[in-house]
Amino acid sequence: MQSTDFSKGKVWQNIVAQSIPLILAQLVQLLYNVVDRIYIGHLPGADSMALTGIGLVFPLTTLIAAFTFLFGTGGTPLFSIARGAGKDERAGKILGNTFALLLGTSVVMFMVCYLFRRPVLYLFGASDASYIYADAYLKIYLWGTPFTMLATGLNGFINAQGFPRMGMMTTLLGAVLNLVLDPVFIFLFHMGVSGAALATVISQAVSCIWVLRFLTGKKALLPMKKTYLRIDGKLVKEIITLGMSGFIMQGTNCLVQVVCNATLKIYGGDLYVGVMTVINSTREILSLPVSGITNGAQPVLGYNYGAGEYDRVRQGIRFTAVLGIVYTLLAWLLVILNPHLLLSVFTEDVLMIEAGVDAMRLYFFGFFFMAFQFTGQSAFTALGDSRHAIFFSLLRKAVIVAPLTVLLPKIGFGVNGVFLAEPVSNAIGGLACFVTMYVTLYRKLADKKSTA
Repeated sequence: MQSTDFSKGKVWQNIVAQSIPLILAQLVQLLYNVVDRIYIGHLPGADSMALTGIGLVFPLTTLIAAFTFLFGTGGTPLFSIARGAGKDERAGKILGNTFALLLGTSVVMFMVCYLFRRPVLYLFGASDASYIYADAYLKIYLWGTPFTMLATGLNGFINAQGFPRMGMMTTLLGAVLNLVLDPVFIFLFHMGVSGAALATVISQAVSCIWVLRFLTGKKALLPMKKTYLRIDGKLVKEIITLGMSGFIMQGTNCLVQVVCNATLKIYGGDLYVGVMTVINSTREILSLPVSGITNGAQPVLGYNYGAGEYDRVRQGIRFTAVLGIVYTLLAWLLVILNPHLLLSVFTEDVLMIEAGVDAMRLYFFGFFFMAFQFTGQSAFTALGDSRHAIFFSLLRKAVIVAPLTVLLPKIGFGVNGVFLAEPVSNAIGGLACFVTMYVTLYRKLADKKSTA
């Protein structure tokens, strides 16, 4: 049941109130990934190779996240709907089936990725020099696959039972523990990239134990039972169907990462694969606030749409668009003025910093177009138009970024073409998404209001 009446008060205040907790939660989650890269980037004597090796692992970690999203984001809303309808047995079966799917898939993912990690890493753009670091990290990190998939995929079921603080602790525990253990294993025990991977696995294991202890304990409203773990084909189909959008979005991220690393290996070598690792890390950080704002706007927009308050929906869309554009313009200005500063956070390698300055400025050129993409997709999702949201995510990543990443270097742009693909896709994909949203949703809301 909705606990807050978003049809009351100022729309922008409701959006901000929803966005701030999301931004903080995403920031904590981001620590998992970014902290490893920062510490590894400052390993003494490793130059850029350690960071390059971590960059080569990204596609596999993204693929693991894709399957986690497939089952986690598919099962959680079905669980909530069943619980709200008083169908506790169905809800229990959904939880049990989601657990079984996550556990079974994680074991398969671990075995396949571990056994074939060498050819896969070389396919992703590894060289003999960078493979050493990538393999050292991956062969330990993969042991945590069941932990990370269960912790992330099942955490939503804690929130769905009305315990958001407990759910937040899952992420907080792992992130803080990883932050503490990283320097201990990397520097104190001199384990290097292997230490970073071990710290991550331990942190994921603790988060997983936290989630499972709650879901099988007395505090859970619907605790997980062994009798509900048997796979139900009909339920599995429902879970996968609902979770497919999250899987596709993560899957396209994996595709883009593979194409970028492989192309950079050809035109720029290991150095530029490392540069892209730093740039991706910077983009994750700088995109976080606008992502939090637009995600926070979704329940507000959806609630007002359901309540027939179409003018308030339009106000919300305008607010998120303006705030997003202003923020991304400021972020773009930061990149233009201080690329050295941003790069130095992740590495001390002089050659990487020198190569990264121009690459970063190219990659972030017109960064404000991302606000159009976020605003458009957020509005589509909030108002139930998931088809358009998925389409424009695929358009920008699979249809525009990936082909341009391969094409631009071949027609004379060289290594710069890889970094140019992103701003071109942001402009084309972002504007196409926003204009479509404006025509198909925003303008029609005004018509609905006049006939209400």
